[in-house]
Formats: sequence, structure tokens, C-alpha cells
Amino acid sequence: MSTSLTTNHATSRKVYAIAYLRDVDFGPEIIDYIERIDATLAPYGGRFLVHGGKLTPAEGAWDGDLVIVEFPDADAARGWYDSAEYQAILPLRTEHSTSIACLVEGVPAGYRAVDKLAVLL
Repeated sequence: MSTSLTTNHATSRKVYAIAYLRDVDFGPEIIDYIERIDATLAPYGGRFLVHGGKLTPAEGAWDGDLVIVEFPDADAARGWYDSAEYQAILPLRTEHSTSIACLVEGVPAGYRAVDKLAVLL
């Protein structure tokens, strides 16, 4: 997973690992992945916000499960994803589901949509 996340420690923002999983082959490998992932998150301050909860489509066709994990900052998120512990279990998910995943920086407190205009214009 490539990313251009950078961390400015004075203005660290939370970072989210987001995965959209479809066609999950819920067998021994996925069970093993689920049983082991919590231990990979703990050293990096990662915590589940969404883990395949009930999804009510508002637009478009949703045919899978959404997972969102929160990290305190970009260094923690990248450290978790690149860690030997997570890399060891990653194939259990990627080889037994169709999925896409990313790391994305959140917005600061008080953010408003119009704040994006300062970056775009």
C-alpha cells in the first residue's frame, strides 16, 4: 500500500486504515487473521471504529464489508502496516478475499468543507 502520509508532530492528525472487503472466503485463514489482528494493532495504538457492521447503502451498490481502524498519527499507522507482525498475517486476508485498502489522514478539529478551497485554489 503506497501512501504520501506525512507526520508533522506539532499538528498530528489521526490516520485511518480503511478496507473494503468483498467475496470473503470465511474459512480457517480468515478466522486466523481475525484472531491475530488485535495483537498487531495494540503496539501502534490502533483501534477498530468499524468492523463489518450493518451497512445501509445510501448511494450505489455495496456488496461487501467496511473496516475502519483509527491510529493516533501517520507514523503509527505506517508502522503497523509495515510491521513484521501485520505483514505475516496480511496474506491471510488478501489471498482469501477481494479487497482494497488505504491509509488516510483525518481532518483537524473544527474543520469545515470550505477549508479545502484554500488547498485547491
